[in-house]
Amino acid sequence: MSLTPIFTSPMFTNPKFMTPRFTLKQLPLKRALTAALATATLVAAANASAQTLRFAHVDPDDWTTSKKGAAGQVFKNLVEAETDLTVELYPAGSLGGETELIEGAQDGTISIAMVSGAYANFCPAVAVTDIPYTFPSAPVAWQVMDGEFGTALAEHCLQETGLRTLAYGETGFRHFTNSVRPINSPEDMEGLKFRVQTIPLYLEMVSALGGEPQGIAWGEVPTALATGVVDGQENPISVIYGNNFYEFQDYLTLDRHVYGVDHLLINDEIFQSLSEEEQAAVKRAAVVAGTTGRAIQQFNSAEGITKLEAEGMEITQPTAEQMEAFREAAQPPVQAYLTEELGDDAEWIERLSSAVEEASARF
Repeated sequence: MSLTPIFTSPMFTNPKFMTPRFTLKQLPLKRALTAALATATLVAAANASAQTLRFAHVDPDDWTTSKKGAAGQVFKNLVEAETDLTVELYPAGSLGGETELIEGAQDGTISIAMVSGAYANFCPAVAVTDIPYTFPSAPVAWQVMDGEFGTALAEHCLQETGLRTLAYGETGFRHFTNSVRPINSPEDMEGLKFRVQTIPLYLEMVSALGGEPQGIAWGEVPTALATGVVDGQENPISVIYGNNFYEFQDYLTLDRHVYGVDHLLINDEIFQSLSEEEQAAVKRAAVVAGTTGRAIQQFNSAEGITKLEAEGMEITQPTAEQMEAFREAAQPPVQAYLTEELGDDAEWIERLSSAVEEASARF
């Protein structure tokens, strides 16, 4: 390694970097060499660090069954094919839960995090996408999140969190299951106990529909279903099938009450440190990754319905009129709750509603 470039750098030749008490000429040769080597090491370490992106999520790594797993692997392959960057994948919560991943992305120990609902704890406006019965279909949701609304929300959250949204994926539509009876209307939910995430919005939603929400930790759900602590639960199809809930639940209602959005986030300082070519490659790869995650989720949902029916579950698809009854029961109370909780950010409720209305006209 040649030391000449370091000795001729501005740090050693420009007087503003020197003081009367410390100049290169006053140093013994051995100390000068040591200082030069240390500087070179720091520069090399910084460059090496910039060449590696740490991508973390909480889903399994298997791309055939995991939307985030598929997204991560596609992102890695594309970025590494088009740039000199290296992408390290940390799936299955190996670096923590979603809250820890978002915090890690904010402080830069994680470069990229793909997360869903927990992001609302950092950018509250994100919670509006969980308003029940907002998205009538996946294509409408894609149009909204990939359009002006999603772009504006991403910019808002960048200012709030320091995290840049590279793309959106999906957790998919959530549905109710139970072990008591078919559910065709909100009245059918009355008196039934449903396990929900310990998120106020979900508690409010199930209460508005006539059910009794029970906030139970994820790890305790199978036991709660098997022992009758709760009568039912709500999740995407892939989760219902993947966790064998059909062993405890007889009825599935495809009511699509919440469409879960995945957010592919990068620490903005890390993003800005990349070259223009690297930034462009990262953005392209992220869009493909988000789209791939959506495709895997859609495939597993469609296949999962068939598998759940084969396992003996009775599946109910509410009519348009029945869906409207669900919406009228659940949406206003949740919107009222969010209006109070969000304060100035409550404007995002109307912005989302307008975007959905516009997108729905295309389908």
